[in-house]
Amino acid sequence: MHPKTRTASLMLHEAPWMTEATARVQSAPLGPTAEHRGRVEDIADGVAMISGLPDVRLDELLHFDGGQFGFAQVLEPDRIGCVLLDAARALQAGDAVRGTGDVVRVPVGRGLLGRIVDPLGRPLDGKGPVVAAASLPVERDAPGIIDRELVTDPVQTGVLVVDTLFALGRGQRELIVGDPATGKTTLAIDTIIAQKDSDMICIYVAVGQKTSAVRRAVDALETHGAFDRCVVVVAGPATPPGLQWIAPFAGMTMAEHFRDNGQHALIVIDDLSKHAATHREIALLTRQSPGREAYPGDVFYVHARLLERAAKLSAARGGGSLTALPIAQTEAGNLSAYIPTNLISITDGQIVLDARLFQEGQKPAVDVSVSVSRVGGKTQAPALRDAAKSLRLDYAQFLEMEIFTRFGGTIEPRVQAQLTRGQRLRAVLRQPQHAPMRLIDEVALVLAVQEGLLDSLTPEQVGTFRDAMPKAIDETAISVARGNTATGTLTKEDRAALLAALRTLTAAVESPDV
Repeated sequence: MHPKTRTASLMLHEAPWMTEATARVQSAPLGPTAEHRGRVEDIADGVAMISGLPDVRLDELLHFDGGQFGFAQVLEPDRIGCVLLDAARALQAGDAVRGTGDVVRVPVGRGLLGRIVDPLGRPLDGKGPVVAAASLPVERDAPGIIDRELVTDPVQTGVLVVDTLFALGRGQRELIVGDPATGKTTLAIDTIIAQKDSDMICIYVAVGQKTSAVRRAVDALETHGAFDRCVVVVAGPATPPGLQWIAPFAGMTMAEHFRDNGQHALIVIDDLSKHAATHREIALLTRQSPGREAYPGDVFYVHARLLERAAKLSAARGGGSLTALPIAQTEAGNLSAYIPTNLISITDGQIVLDARLFQEGQKPAVDVSVSVSRVGGKTQAPALRDAAKSLRLDYAQFLEMEIFTRFGGTIEPRVQAQLTRGQRLRAVLRQPQHAPMRLIDEVALVLAVQEGLLDSLTPEQVGTFRDAMPKAIDETAISVARGNTATGTLTKEDRAALLAALRTLTAAVESPDV
């Protein structure tokens, strides 16, 4: 066969993949390209110092030839301080690095619901890749004053001491602060569990927490809550400092997506004390000037711009809300430490947990004397606000009176009655973990205390009364429960019916047959 004839025959029988390869080669752009490349000067502890990239901007995403990523944290005249987002085992001095012209982004959308991911949105639960609606920068501007609305809608935490004394509103920022092992995470997880029957989407961000602690939190959400409407963002203590640093910002961006689409979201950041320690570590490694307690002066600004992103949006912006519950840790109850005072001044109130109360078995161990909500009763359901209007004052008077009566002496009947009422109130405020209460149950318990229905019961019988009350209300006052759930109010007739059911239950608990 003639050579030309044979070549034509081969072209006619050319395989499809050869045709596609030829097309790709022909469509490939040819010509020189310009690329800014720098190199790693030195690297240690998750921070790389880079030279040769004078045009890199602050927070710009940098790409290393080994496939790792980092972001520019410090810009100096002759070099850049880059915080790594991946393990640095394969990186060494002299490696090439280039700017991407973009910032760190995370996936957002309903595809994250029910998932456990790292701060970059990469799955950690083995359920396959995350299907994201979009990707948004981790650093975003907080809504302006014009775009915000007054905080008036309640966040039912299901925790009686919080809902009655320190009411939370949608769009509020409330700090949970206390010593180690005083129930801070449990209080936040119970608040998430209480949203099981609400329309709020919950994001739990674990910053530097032990794997076992995160596992317990996830198990509690899966067992008692609606995990399919939750997102868990995990940056463990073994992850690079960069991932721990961006974790709260990434979680806030994921929550903002729902808020900006007219929905309601709740974010728990556990905790900002460890985040501040990571920020201090990065600052010292990049040779920023240390300040009070070795923290750089910008740590206040870092947390302020993070928490300012929580807000209730106006109707023109969709009416969505983002509520933030940051957690901070104290040492020996020292609320005047640098990070706690910073966060107290940024947030709209604080729930302080006391180690002594926790050791005495008063759980949640909320110290009502120093805890406060600057939104307060404006967000409470009307029925609960009416029932608990004098509760905090009565409880504070009881605590002071209890201290004075410890010295002995004869106690007047009026004082003894007040002490008895206060002891029953303290027993009512004691609540098991992962068992949030319905609004009608909270209203009923407060009414029972205020009307003196529990004065004849022992503290142990008060616990029995509380456990049996939801079933009793559903059996004898179901219409009251439904109306209160729907409107948050109680009419005079509903109040009378509820008190009648409570008196019947009190008699049943007090009788020896129970």
